Amino acid sequence: MGATVVVIVGALVQAAGETPAGKAIGLGLSVSVPEQYRRLVEQAGTTCPELNPNVLAALLQTESEFRPDRTSPAGAQGIAQFMPSTWETDGIDGNGDGKRDVWDPEDAIPSSAKYLCKVARDVKDVPGDKQSNMLAAYNAGPYAVIKAGGVPVNGETEGYVKSINALASKPVPVSGGGGQAMTMEQVVTAVNAANDQVGMPYSWGGGDATGPTTGSCCSPNGSSGGNIVGFDCSGLVLYAYAKAGIFLPRTAAEQYAASEPVNRNEMRPGDLIFFGSTPEGIHHVGIYVGGGRMI
Repeated sequence: MGATVVVIVGALVQAAGETPAGKAIGLGLSVSVPEQYRRLVEQAGTTCPELNPNVLAALLQTESEFRPDRTSPAGAQGIAQFMPSTWETDGIDGNGDGKRDVWDPEDAIPSSAKYLCKVARDVKDVPGDKQSNMLAAYNAGPYAVIKAGGVPVNGETEGYVKSINALASKPVPVSGGGGQAMTMEQVVTAVNAANDQVGMPYSWGGGDATGPTTGSCCSPNGSSGGNIVGFDCSGLVLYAYAKAGIFLPRTAAEQYAASEPVNRNEMRPGDLIFFGSTPEGIHHVGIYVGGGRMI
């Protein structure tokens, strides 16, 4: 397959005897998630378009402070605070061990995301903010939201929704320090902007902050984008982050040089993943979207 390709995502990555230093733009969760639950939250938080990892993390923090042994005075159970009747109908076997256990975060966190997506569909035609209506339906039930025509004015549900929205929209600190803080809204905007361009032709040198453009000549293998309107990898990243109000250099190597360090095991949706056998040989970049996937 030719030269070894190393994915550079922060810290030191060892591959085939090489030890390149790595960097990435760090755009982590604004909610402090215990290390053992981060991967679960990131994966489950992309279950449906109405949900993102930061909203799921904020909900779990509000519900139980990430305590899997929590029981409420009303009888809600576990890290996601499922009532037994709701768990019976909507709990899933998230870790595939053959049983649905409300006390097991590997089952309860994916179940929470699945249930959020379910109630989001139930209240999709209710006027108002869709995220707020989804959260209100998680707390009070879809019927209460439909009946009220939005978030029920009952004190408890209003406060619940406001608390989670505020926690989920806090600025996200850049990992490694010294960089620009981004809100989760900016992360979601950048990822969605990139995702909307899936299917656009590849064009070497193509793409800028305004969208797809005619590329240039020539790539290392001699191909030209001079007659193709589209994006190359760094052009897509430049465009996606410009949509979120973040302006990056043009090439993958320049974007790498302008980035802040992030440890590989701390990757978050929105981080940039760089490819190359050495820092000087960066030749590709992608946007991490969680769950082991990138655009």
